[in-house]
Amino acid sequence: MASELDTAAFPDDVETLRALLAQRDVLIAEHKAALAEREAELRNAGFEIEKLKIQLVTLRRDRYGRSSEKLAAEADQLEMLIGDLEENQAEREAAAAEEERRTKDKSGNQRKPATRRPLPEHLPRETVVHEPVLACRCGCTDPARLTRLGESVTEVLEKIPARLKVIRHVRPRYACRACEAMLQAPVPALPIERGRPGPGLVAHVLVSKYLDGLPLFRLSGILGREGVAIERQTLADWVGHGAWWLRPLAEAIGTYALAQGVIWTDDTTIRVLAPGRGRTRIGRFWVYAFDPRPWNGTGPPAAFYCYSPDRKGERPREHLAGYAGWLHADAYAGYDALTAAKGGKPPQITHVACMAHARRELFKVYDSTRSPIAEEALRRIGELYAIEAAVNGQPPERRHAARQVQSKPLLDALHTWMLQQRRRLSGKSTLGKALQYALNRWDALARYVEDGRLSIDNNLSERQLRGIAVTRKNYLFVGSDAGGQRAAVIYTIAETAKLNGLDPEAYIAAVLDRLAGGHPITRIHELLPWNFKAERQPAAMG
Repeated sequence: MASELDTAAFPDDVETLRALLAQRDVLIAEHKAALAEREAELRNAGFEIEKLKIQLVTLRRDRYGRSSEKLAAEADQLEMLIGDLEENQAEREAAAAEEERRTKDKSGNQRKPATRRPLPEHLPRETVVHEPVLACRCGCTDPARLTRLGESVTEVLEKIPARLKVIRHVRPRYACRACEAMLQAPVPALPIERGRPGPGLVAHVLVSKYLDGLPLFRLSGILGREGVAIERQTLADWVGHGAWWLRPLAEAIGTYALAQGVIWTDDTTIRVLAPGRGRTRIGRFWVYAFDPRPWNGTGPPAAFYCYSPDRKGERPREHLAGYAGWLHADAYAGYDALTAAKGGKPPQITHVACMAHARRELFKVYDSTRSPIAEEALRRIGELYAIEAAVNGQPPERRHAARQVQSKPLLDALHTWMLQQRRRLSGKSTLGKALQYALNRWDALARYVEDGRLSIDNNLSERQLRGIAVTRKNYLFVGSDAGGQRAAVIYTIAETAKLNGLDPEAYIAAVLDRLAGGHPITRIHELLPWNFKAERQPAAMG
C-alpha cells in the first residue's frame, strides 16, 4: 500500500509547485539516461566478450598447427583479456544489482529470488543457524511462546584452505618380565625411506607439478606460506622417488593399451635443458590412447605416454614394436615404415588418418579468403561428422552399418568433387594445397568406415596431450631426458586415472601407500585404475 502524502508540507502557491515538478522531471530524466547508459555498457561488454571468445575458439582450433607456440601465446592473451572484461562486467552487474535491491527495498516490493543450479550433493555441509532477534510488537521476549513455521535455506559455496598436518606414528615398546623379550611394532612403511612426507603429500607434489603445471620452486613458496619450509631440492627428491615407485604401474598400463587392436597416437614438444650449450633443445612426448566408450565396447580406457629426445621415425617404431592393429595418427612420415608392407606380407599396422586435420587445412583457407570451394568442402565434411554424432555410443555393428549406408556415399562424392576442384586450381595456391593434403591421404581418411570401432579423427589422442601443452608454459622445460621419462610415467598414471573417473591425486596417494607397504610387484595389475580398490585412506594430508 502506498503511504499517505503529507500535503501540509507542500507549498501553497502554484508556481512553486510547478518548479518542484519540473525539478523532479529533470532528476527522473537524468536517472533514466544513466540507467540506459549502464545497460548499453553491459550490452557492449557482453558483445565484446562474445567476439573475443569466438576469436579464442578459432585460435584454439589451430593451436596444434605449425605455429602452435605463437597461437598459444595469442590465445593466452585473449583469455586474460576476456577474464578481465568478464570481471569488469561482473563488477558493474553487482553494483547494478545492489542499486536495484536498494530501490526495491525502499518501495517495499519483494525481490524475486534468483534461480541457480543447486550445489553438488556430495560436498560436505556445515549448518549455521541464524536466530532472529526477539522484537515482537507485543514485547514478547520468551522463545517458548514462538511457533516455528518453517525455515529459509541459503547455500553458499566456501573454500577451506588446504593445510598440512603432522601424523605422529607412536610405537610403544614392551618388555616381557617372564622371558625379557622386547615387543614393538615395525616402522610404518612410507614412500621415501627415512623421509618425512606421507604418500598423500608426495602425490600432491606430483599432481601439482605435472597436471597443474606448478614448478617446484613455486610449490616450495606455497608450502612456505603455510609455515613449512621445504626446499625445491627436497621436493625434487620426492618427485624422483614417487616416479620410481609408479614406473612398474605405468609400464603395466602401457602393456594393456598396446595390446588393444585400436589405438590413437599423437605427439607434442617439450623443451629439454642442454647442459653446456646455453640453451634448450626440443624433446617429444608421445601418447598411445585407447577408449572403447564411443562404440560401447568392453574394457577400460587408458593413455600410455612415452618420452623421446627427438622426433625421429625410429621412436614410434620402438614404442610400437610388436603392436598389430589399427593406428589412428596424423600425417607424420615417421609412421610410414610401420604401415608399409614388408616382404610381400601385408603390414601389421593399418593407418587411420585424421579428418579433423584435413578439415583444419580447409578452414584456414576459408577463414582467410572466404573461398566458396573451401566453404563447400567444410559443409560436406560437416555432414560426415553429423553422422558420427548420431552413431556415437552405439555398438560397432551398428556404427559400421550406418557408415556403409550413409557415410561411404558421401565420402565417394566428396573425393570425386575434390578431384574436380583440384584440377582447376594451381598446386601452389593455399586452397590447392589444402585439397591435395586430403587427396594424398584419402584411403587412410576414408578407412574409418571399414570398422565400427574406428573414429573419423584423431581427437582422442590430441585431447590427451592438451594438458601437457598447457602446463609446459608454466614449468617451461624438463631438466634432462631422464626427467622427460619421469614425466611420462606420471602422465600415464594420472591421465589414465582421470579417464577411469578417479581423482588422480587421491589415486596416486593410495597406490603409493600400497606399494610402500609391500604390495608384490607380481600383483601390480591389482593397482591398475580400473581394478583398484583402496583398502584405507593414506594418512598424509588433512
